[in-house]
Amino acid sequence: MQNDKYTAIFVDYENVYYHLRNNYADIPELSDFVVELLMNLQKHLAEKSGLKSIVAKSYADYERIKATPQGSLYLMGVETIYVLGSTHKNSADMKLSIDAVEVLHTRPEIDTFVLFAGDRDYIPLIQHLKKAAKSVIGVGFASSFSGDLLTNIGKDNFIEASTLFSDESVRKLELIAQRSRDYEKAEEERRSEQIQELREQNDSSEMPLEAKKQAFEEQSQSVEADTLPDEVGGVGKPEKGENESDERISKLEDAGGKEVGKPAVLEEERGGGSNIPITDLTEEERACLSLMVSKFGQYNEIFLSPFLRKLSDALPNLADWQRKGLLGDLEFKGAVRIEKRSGIPYDYSVVILNWNHPSVREMC
Repeated sequence: MQNDKYTAIFVDYENVYYHLRNNYADIPELSDFVVELLMNLQKHLAEKSGLKSIVAKSYADYERIKATPQGSLYLMGVETIYVLGSTHKNSADMKLSIDAVEVLHTRPEIDTFVLFAGDRDYIPLIQHLKKAAKSVIGVGFASSFSGDLLTNIGKDNFIEASTLFSDESVRKLELIAQRSRDYEKAEEERRSEQIQELREQNDSSEMPLEAKKQAFEEQSQSVEADTLPDEVGGVGKPEKGENESDERISKLEDAGGKEVGKPAVLEEERGGGSNIPITDLTEEERACLSLMVSKFGQYNEIFLSPFLRKLSDALPNLADWQRKGLLGDLEFKGAVRIEKRSGIPYDYSVVILNWNHPSVREMC
C-alpha cells in the first residue's frame, strides 16, 4: 500500500462534450463516447503511470446535455457535479478549480492531479498546484487545447484524448460526422429546389411586383421552417401528433412503444444506419436485437427507456453503459435508428427497427 500512487481526476465534461458535438455531430449518443474516454483514461493512468484514481469528479450543466450520462459515471466511481451555466463555455471552471484546491489541502496523499479540459482559464489552478509540489497531467484534444495551458503543463505531461478511443469508436464517430454532412447537404438542396419552384411560380403569375415579393418571402420562410432537420440521423420535424404529453407517454411506456393504430410505416422508411448493412453481430448484439424484435416489434417506434429496463433483465451481466453501447453498435451496423423526440415536460428518445436489415428479417 505504501508504494501506491494516488491521483485525483477533474473533468470539465462540457468542454469534452461540446468538442465532440462541434467536430462530429449533435446526437444523444455522444455521451456514451465521453464515458468511454473516461474509462480508458483511468485504465491508461493505472497501466502506464501506476496511478490509482481515488477522487474523480465531472462538472457540467447536465440539463443542457442530451442523454445525460450521470448514471453511467456514477457506476464508474465518477462524482457528477451540477453547475448552472447560461452558456456551455466556462460554466464549470470556477467550481472545478475550487474543488481541486480543496482536495489539495485535505487529501495530502494525492500527488498527481489530472485535468481533463482545455481552456486557458485553468492556468491559475495549474500554477497553484505546481507551487504545492504536485504533478499535473493535462488531457484534451490537441486541436482545441489551449497552447498557454499546454506550456504550463508541459508536453510530456499531456495526453491526447483521441488516443483513448478504440479504433471502432473512431470509425463510428467519423461515420456519424459523414452522415451529418450528407443529411445537411441533402436538406439544403431540397430547400433550394423548393425555393426555386416558388420563384418560378411567382414569376409566371400575374400578381403585381410588390405582392409577388411579399408572397415569395412568406413561402420561403415556410419552406425553411418545414425542412429544418430535427436531429442528425432523423427524418426532419415529427409528424403531427408525435409529440406526446407526459401523461400520455407514461401510459404508453409500460407497453414499451407508441400506441398501435397509427398508419403503418413503409419498410424503406423504417430503416436506419449505414447504406451497407453489417450482419456480423456479436452474441450480445443479437440478444439485444432479438428482444427488440420479439417484444417490441409490433410498434413503429420503441421508447428507449422502457426497452433499456427490459434489456437489463435480459442481459444482467452487462453494465449500464455496455447495454446502451449495444444500441449504438446496432445503429452503426444499420439494424436500428435512434431518434430524439420533443415531449412535455422532457424530450425522449425512440428506437426504430430497420426491417430491411438481414439480421432483423432473420429474427422475424
